[in-house]
Amino acid sequence: MQSDEKFEIVDEGGNVTGTALRSECHRNPQLLHRAVHVLVITGTGELVLQLRRPDKDIQPDKWDSSVGGHIQPGESVEAAARREATEELGLSDLALELLYTYVWRTDRESELITTYRVQSDGPFTPQPEELADLRRWSPAVIEGAIGSGVFTPNFEHEWQMYCNYCSAAGG
Repeated sequence: MQSDEKFEIVDEGGNVTGTALRSECHRNPQLLHRAVHVLVITGTGELVLQLRRPDKDIQPDKWDSSVGGHIQPGESVEAAARREATEELGLSDLALELLYTYVWRTDRESELITTYRVQSDGPFTPQPEELADLRRWSPAVIEGAIGSGVFTPNFEHEWQMYCNYCSAAGG
């Protein structure tokens, strides 16, 4: 089970307006809190995805972004991305590329998510206390599995945003 750590509550501009416990944030969509995603792209263009642990309080047993986590109070978003990449995949010294920030809302929670991209072929050392599995997915396989229930809804949204970003940026 997840620890009941404190999260900073923010406005849509990322300005801190207060704090709340994880358990409060994950049952009250009015409490917008910050999260970070890192999309790890291999040299062959595959996207590394993680399988969320069965004991996660939100979207257990679903495939999700390569790295994902919450920002600790006082921590910068980039520092959180680096910390989460180390904690979840054993990656360090990453050349992070900032892609975009967006608000993700469900009937359960609301997150202000900042997404980075990094190219890496590992080695990956997935931490079993953080994730259940790790797999490389080709874009075609991801496209074929969209809507099948294997991915988190947030990842499916993220994938569309990422594809749009790549199209607009020319790659």
